[in-house]
Amino acid sequence: MQSIKHLSFVSALAVAAAGFALAQSGPEDIRLTVGKSITIDYPADIARISTSNPDVVDASPVTAREVLVHGKSFGTVTMIVWSKTGERNFYNVTVEQNLEPLRKLLKETFPKEDIHIQISRDSMSLTGKVSSKDVSDRATALSAPFAKTIVNNLQIAAAAVEKQILLRVKFAELDRTAASQFAVNLISTGAANTPGRITTGQFPAPTTATVTGQSGTNLNQPTSFNISDALNIFAFRSDLNLGALIRALQSRNLLQILAEPNLITSNGKEASFLVGGEFPIPVLQGGGNSGAITIVFREFGVRVTFNPSITENGTIRMYVKPEVSTLDVAHGISFNGFTIPALSTRKMETNIELGEGQSFVIGGLIDNRLTETISRIPGLASLPILGNLFKSKEVDRNNTELVVMVTPEITMPLQAGEPKPMPVMPREFLAPANLSDAYQVKGKPAKKK
Repeated sequence: MQSIKHLSFVSALAVAAAGFALAQSGPEDIRLTVGKSITIDYPADIARISTSNPDVVDASPVTAREVLVHGKSFGTVTMIVWSKTGERNFYNVTVEQNLEPLRKLLKETFPKEDIHIQISRDSMSLTGKVSSKDVSDRATALSAPFAKTIVNNLQIAAAAVEKQILLRVKFAELDRTAASQFAVNLISTGAANTPGRITTGQFPAPTTATVTGQSGTNLNQPTSFNISDALNIFAFRSDLNLGALIRALQSRNLLQILAEPNLITSNGKEASFLVGGEFPIPVLQGGGNSGAITIVFREFGVRVTFNPSITENGTIRMYVKPEVSTLDVAHGISFNGFTIPALSTRKMETNIELGEGQSFVIGGLIDNRLTETISRIPGLASLPILGNLFKSKEVDRNNTELVVMVTPEITMPLQAGEPKPMPVMPREFLAPANLSDAYQVKGKPAKKK
């Protein structure tokens, strides 16, 4: 009988100790995602379960000592479990949204970035460090469907030093021009009692100044001609009263242009420069200032504009716009007393992709032109041999070759102490004076530094 009482006392002490342990333990934190369930093993028989918000967490006993907790919507609730001995335990249950799809999406989209997600009620916080602001903005946009409010706490790493890109451009133009001219103008001051002239009209011919004579008789005075252009061969036989003006010319011209503008800029930044000048253009105003003339300046010279970007493949993709323009007075116009020159321009605009140090011809032109002008006097020009005296011929040949080549290079700045490149001068510029020969200080030669 005493043994039975002793066992009952020990059991009571064990139950009391277990109850004391349950009462002494603090609130336990439990985390689960929406739509997920977990089970809690309780150390004693369960009497009752209560949650502060059944819409967030649904808790129900499965067995005498197991509790099934199901997350219904994201939020935080307090769950209390009472044992049959009267003791109770507190649980802080946090139901989070299922962020695994978002974590997987961010990991696959930005495999090299360190992005972490934390959520609290209706807001989501992004933490970690990313390489650029563009990555930060894109991560925020991808997270927007998963929460009402997105707090972007991503730190942007310091940008690496941008690479410098040097663009070498070469303009090479060769313009050949050849012309040949042949013409004969004949004048008679009275040969065969007939003053006059014969010309095809293509080149300037003598004009008659005075013609005198009597009806039915010979001329009693020499006829006078004014020669405005003697061409390049002029002959006159006074005894025959016959003169000839002949143009027989051949000319060859050669124009060669070579420009090599070089320009450097940072990766992804546009750069341009102009070597040349500006010329004035008068502009007629309208409206209230109708009739007034203002001056507008137009640029000309060697110009280069380009915007490079280094691709992930190590190539250089760039927009390039080189231009060479010169003043052309021969094709200019005169307006209200102003002489406005024309512009002779060679330019192109394109997008290309090259490897470092590679070259590409981005523009080329081969232009061959032949212009032949023939004037003849009908009938007389058809005579054998002598017919050539009644013809004039002018032939112009023009051959133009233009090539524009670009070469991009990735460059690094000169280090401190390295010699700086300077233009090579044919002669020394402002040579330092020899102080010892220039003057003396207190009767003693100056010391050289």
